[in-house]
This record gives sequence, structure tokens and C-alpha cells, in this order.
Amino acid sequence: MEITHIEHIGIAVKSIEEQLPYYEGILGLKCYNVETVEDQKVKTAFFKVGQTKIELLEPTGPESTIAKFIEKRGEGIHHIAYATKAVNEALKEVEAKGVRLIDHQTRPGAEGLQIAFLHPKSTGGVLTELCEHP
Repeated sequence: MEITHIEHIGIAVKSIEEQLPYYEGILGLKCYNVETVEDQKVKTAFFKVGQTKIELLEPTGPESTIAKFIEKRGEGIHHIAYATKAVNEALKEVEAKGVRLIDHQTRPGAEGLQIAFLHPKSTGGVLTELCEHP
């Protein structure tokens, strides 16, 4: 597997609107994309910092994994996403090395990415996302 860069850092928030003053007003970042990913029950907002993005994740319902994360752990860093050129092949490779998978195949994510998650019990407690640009 070849990781090309950190694609984004996902941060769970109760409300994107409530967080915008910090990211835009204090940090001086510009939100360039807001979208809802229906099947993941999440609204996302993206900010660019160099080549890396910050992704705010707001739950769109109480059954959202982000809502459950916030309820259990509070707002904060949810995952780190790494870009690779072939996520499905990377999944096979890491699984063969004993890594527990959440996703065995890619699925659609925000910004048109194909994504898959590795289980934090196999990654030092860090929820890890692998991303592939179309």
C-alpha cells in the first residue's frame, strides 16, 4: 500500500454552524464545501490547510455513528484519513497483515471519494480511513 498524503482529519461536532466562527473567524480558514452524506447520516464541512483538509462531521440524526460518538466521547477528533491510489487492494493487504476492517470494500464518501475504515482496535486506538480520489 502506498499512502500519498493525509487526506483529511475528521472532527465530530454537534453543530457545524456553531463551529464556523472558530474555524473561519479565529483560524482564518475558509469553508469551501458543505454536503450531506445521506447513507452515513452526516453533514460535512471542509476546510483546506495546505494539502490536508479538516472535515467537520455533524450528525443528521440520533442513529448516526457520529451522534453515538459524540454521546460517548464528546466532540473532538473522530478519525484520520489517508489517501491511497487503490483502497480495495490496500484493504486486502492490511487484512492479510492482521488488521481488523470495518469496511471490506469501498463505499461512497463526501467529495466523491471512495472510502473504507479500519477498526481502531487494530490501529492503536485511532479510527483510520483510507480514501481514493476518483
